[in-house]
Amino acid sequence: MQPTSVAELTEALRRGDYLADRGLATAVFVALSLRRPLLLEGEPGVGKTEIAKVLAAVLGRELIRLQCYEGIDTGQALYEWDYARQLLHIRAVSDRGDAADDDAVDALFGPRFLLERPLLQAVRAGDRAVLLVDEIDRADDEFEAFLLEMLSDFQITIPEVGTVAASAPPLVVLTSNRTRELHDALKRRCLYHWIDYPTLEREVEIVTVREPAVSAELARKVVAAVHRLRELDLAKPPGVAETIDWARTLDFLGEETLTADAADLTLGSVLKEREDMAVARDHLDEITSRT
Repeated sequence: MQPTSVAELTEALRRGDYLADRGLATAVFVALSLRRPLLLEGEPGVGKTEIAKVLAAVLGRELIRLQCYEGIDTGQALYEWDYARQLLHIRAVSDRGDAADDDAVDALFGPRFLLERPLLQAVRAGDRAVLLVDEIDRADDEFEAFLLEMLSDFQITIPEVGTVAASAPPLVVLTSNRTRELHDALKRRCLYHWIDYPTLEREVEIVTVREPAVSAELARKVVAAVHRLRELDLAKPPGVAETIDWARTLDFLGEETLTADAADLTLGSVLKEREDMAVARDHLDEITSRT
């Protein structure tokens, strides 16, 4: 299903339980229509990764995820040869006594022994896929430069096999938590959108959509408390994912509202650093008194 308007895309995302504001929906619609990569930046937990997952579901496409990390190289992102199976093949050929058979040797570097990694999978899938390049800011400069080149032509040359080119590019979503600045060349290649924390009303709506069992009162109390937490001097302010987790946890425990005692017992659902929990406990009464 290819949306024909921003409104249609917004509604499709909502059916996938993702509430996108007009700016984000517009950026996604333009990227999808013009076949441009989309770079999403924002604080952790604001829905950058989730939108790629939901897009794949509502568009009926395969989700292909490349999780970036420090030290990732092109082999881990593109393809590798299955050396263990190649060795077994060599032994089998040798046992048959036809080690000199050119076809048997050439087969070592054929499709049978090729391990496709996310980027090669995405090139082969073309516009039947959504390629999620998650946390590109964790990769190093060399990998970023390689990715830029790949995004320019969507083709990969495998010396032993040949060139594999996408008939049409996949929808590419890159995410960054901005732990480092990305190169201007990569940013120029992409459409860009910053995802901020949602407003209180929007976040309440997100919680009630994702967790229908949570009462409106509890959702509002939790969201108000989270907004107060984000105003404190925390190392890792809670994202929307943590808001949902906190509301789910309180509902599971049978809490109908957010009291200081309930908040104290369940802070581990919303904060993930010991120091942040200590700061929050110093302000529990203030945090839970908000409406």
